[in-house]
Amino acid sequence: MNINRLIYPGFWFGQSRLQDALEMARRGAGGFCIYGGTRAEIAALTDALKKASPLPHLFICADYEDGLGRWINGQEWVLSNLAVGAGGQEEIAYQKGLTLAREARSVGVDWVFAPVLDLCNEPQNPIVNTRSFGADPQAVGRLGAALCQGLNDGGVLNSIKHFPGHGSTKTDSHLALPVLQRSLQQLQEQELVPFRLALAKANSVMAGHLFVPALDKTLPASQSRAVITGLLKEQLGFNGLVLTDALNMKSAGDVRQTALNALHAGAHILLSATDAVDLSDFLQKQTGLEPVIGQSVALQDQLIASRPHVQKAGLPAAQFNQTYAAACAVWQGQPFVLNEGEEIDYLELGNEEAFAAQSFLRALESCGIRQSRTPQEGHTLVAVSFSNYKAFKGHINLSDEERTLLARRAAAHERSVFVSFGSPFGTQGIALTARLFLFSPARQAQSAAAAILTGRLQSDGKMPVTGV
Repeated sequence: MNINRLIYPGFWFGQSRLQDALEMARRGAGGFCIYGGTRAEIAALTDALKKASPLPHLFICADYEDGLGRWINGQEWVLSNLAVGAGGQEEIAYQKGLTLAREARSVGVDWVFAPVLDLCNEPQNPIVNTRSFGADPQAVGRLGAALCQGLNDGGVLNSIKHFPGHGSTKTDSHLALPVLQRSLQQLQEQELVPFRLALAKANSVMAGHLFVPALDKTLPASQSRAVITGLLKEQLGFNGLVLTDALNMKSAGDVRQTALNALHAGAHILLSATDAVDLSDFLQKQTGLEPVIGQSVALQDQLIASRPHVQKAGLPAAQFNQTYAAACAVWQGQPFVLNEGEEIDYLELGNEEAFAAQSFLRALESCGIRQSRTPQEGHTLVAVSFSNYKAFKGHINLSDEERTLLARRAAAHERSVFVSFGSPFGTQGIALTARLFLFSPARQAQSAAAAILTGRLQSDGKMPVTGV
């Protein structure tokens, strides 16, 4: 039996070596998880990997939770899960799944590691936030199951993550090991609820690199037999594939030992090691792994045989966003309308990822709203935030300096509105006339925000989190 079927190397365009990836393909790696690249680069890579592989099917996987936009320059973002949570409708979640499937298949990806079922119940969590459907466990599970179904009906596999849920931490697991200080009762009533509700629709479950003392006082969830076998398989009854979270994350620790622990704990796939050749060499020298290799190969073969066939064509990303952005938008405070011919004082915050705000500004201009060159008393302040999650970043909300600037500028205006295209948190305690939340930097979300501000669209969403 070939241990390499259990290794899914990561390939980071601009960082990974093609010869290493081809070597792993020749050894029979079960799949690859790709990060970045252009459409042409992805096509060339996957073609080369498939030609080198002895397997009849090589899984091509990606973290396209919000479409292609985060990973491929110039491609559309899809409305975030938190936006879908604000919309609150299973149909929107299902349609997002169809759209994600369409987007993934367009670049040859047949396994999308989504949706995130972590709860958004900790404002300081730097990596969950807009990736979550919200703070209500029942809603997260309901919407997550619908998105899983949409992915399948659109022709790709899904994976619910990050079991058993790490929304209640303040640590980015890409940077350090989060500790989830929840009692067993709290876990049963909160974190585990979405997974229980969505398991029936899940093709796979991704175990998170997080330490949960109530479940295992020694090992993180991704390495814990008590979590993977005892809780997920035996108590919750999941009989499908279990993946580790990416092994390139700092919370994974020593990759060799983590991988070995994970296999003994009951995991079937080792995901995104940066040096997969070294991991392969190490694991081939180990003994006692035959049972998990056999089980993993059998489960992978089952997925190959029952791969979802395309039944429904999802909306293109831009059309999906345009259709649902207003339904997923939330006004708070005292909403008002910007009038044609009005000049605004524009302030941009929290844009470390350099999201293009032109869509928002152009949409305002098309409605007759101009950005003032010399802000004056009586102008309306329109403060825009693009604060969003990014792996290895370590924070998400406005900085103290940005909060101070926003408070000072808002105090100098009779009317002020904070428009968020990312995290909904961070403006608590600042005196603002109103707040408008779109939860996504997608171009169509920006246009919808302008239309809502000028009275051309109505926001129909409800805040899916508390503490805003």
